[in-house]
Amino acid sequence: MSKTLIVSYQTRPESADENQQLVENVFAELNATDPGDLHYASFRLADGVSFIHIVITEGDTDPLSKIAAFAEFAKGIGGRVAGPPDRGDATLIGSYRFLDK
Repeated sequence: MSKTLIVSYQTRPESADENQQLVENVFAELNATDPGDLHYASFRLADGVSFIHIVITEGDTDPLSKIAAFAEFAKGIGGRVAGPPDRGDATLIGSYRFLDK
């Protein structure tokens, strides 16, 4: 059974580029290690400081928790954000090529 989580937040303007680089590091490690059972997308919105992460996992484990670059991203998030992230579970009701490579 899959689980979907959506996380959105705004960074401080001076931290937005650093945040993007840390997210890009997560994707680089994911591409190198392919932990499986994971669909993950991240978006930087047009305002330049808002970010949205969509995480879909299969099974009971969280593959992101095993990624060193994700641990590095998460470690400093409190200093980069302008307020607490908004996290919520979601149910996928449809997609069109969203999960295709």
